[in-house]
Amino acid sequence: MRDLKAIEEKVIEAIKTVYDPEIPVDIYELGLIYEIKVHENGLVFVKMTLTTPMCPVADSLPMEVQEKIIAVEGVSDVDLRLVFDPQWNKEMMSEEAQFALDMF
Repeated sequence: MRDLKAIEEKVIEAIKTVYDPEIPVDIYELGLIYEIKVHENGLVFVKMTLTTPMCPVADSLPMEVQEKIIAVEGVSDVDLRLVFDPQWNKEMMSEEAQFALDMF
């Protein structure tokens, strides 16, 4: 039986290496990841968004996230869904991100 929680933690670590090129904070702390679910067969479901639908990296950022996740040990495949509902807003950022961006 797989340790799904350990795989999820590694997936989060991998996602935290992905940055929006215009913002010096990783996309996880920015609140762009809405959901992560690791299935017993190693499939990882991710629901994510972008800061705006017109984001200049709208094509490349989700692909980068998929590449980082599939490289995690224990992951067999990635089902990444890009959504815009709910729409991202600054309140979705972690306190760490708000502090890094001087938004307190």
